[in-house]
Amino acid sequence: MIDCYIHPGSKLGVLVEIGCQSNGVMQRSEFTNFVHDIAMQIAASNPLVVQRKDLAPEIVEREMNIYKSQVMEQKKPEHIAEKIAQGKMEKFYQEVCLLEQSFIKDPNITIQALLNELIAKLGSDIAIKRFARFQLGAL
Repeated sequence: MIDCYIHPGSKLGVLVEIGCQSNGVMQRSEFTNFVHDIAMQIAASNPLVVQRKDLAPEIVEREMNIYKSQVMEQKKPEHIAEKIAQGKMEKFYQEVCLLEQSFIKDPNITIQALLNELIAKLGSDIAIKRFARFQLGAL
């Protein structure tokens, strides 16, 4: 299923593709509501990718180098600096990877957990395949 979301004001739009094993599942309101919620999530939180493995290695390396240099400026020991940088990378992943983001309608649950709940409820494998977010000018 491909769904779209146009934010009021028509300057922000999202297309999202979510697949499942059964056409019957795609007809259920739980599935269509989930797909629309994910489109709104993408509009609101502006992730870069669906999951970590989709991030370009250059982006990961660049971010890690930034975090390491920030920590090294604080004169932390190397082994401590590495752990702090890793913690900052985890925070980065939570911001830019859709599946690791907190759900906008319930910040106590991640998108991955929400997806897992839907899979269990509907008894079908469901996957967020890809998305595109379009923005005209500043919002």
